Amino acid sequence: MAASGFKGLFSRMRHSTAKERRQEPRIHPPEGTTILIVDDSRTAVFMLKKILNQGGYRTIEADSGKRGVDLARQRHPDLILMDVVMPGMNGFQATREIRKNPDTENIPIIMVSANQQGTDQIWGSRLGANGFLPKPIDRQALFQKVEPLLNLSP
Repeated sequence: MAASGFKGLFSRMRHSTAKERRQEPRIHPPEGTTILIVDDSRTAVFMLKKILNQGGYRTIEADSGKRGVDLARQRHPDLILMDVVMPGMNGFQATREIRKNPDTENIPIIMVSANQQGTDQIWGSRLGANGFLPKPIDRQALFQKVEPLLNLSP
């Protein structure tokens, strides 16, 4: 995908400048805070990883729901960003599997989807998701969802 294709994937506040964003208090997660990104889109994984790494988070990635469930069990991340639409085991099915396992049931999960219909949010919530982020991902909205779930404050 060309560099110009990235522009629409992750939106930014159009009226903010970089200087204004830097004036906001930055929260530095404890060293080793790990977020599992589960998404079959290499572009989405690349961008989420870049944003989270810049924010001080470690990331691990899974390209399928099944691999995401396996990595959650093996690595016990602090939080999971779960895409909804994936081939094979989708994000809803993966979330259900993670919630059924006593070793992973308390890991916060944020569902991520381009489909912004309320039914996806309701269904995700009923399966145990702790939040929902629409694509394209807004950097500020991402951190506003992640930080409270990790009990981080400025």
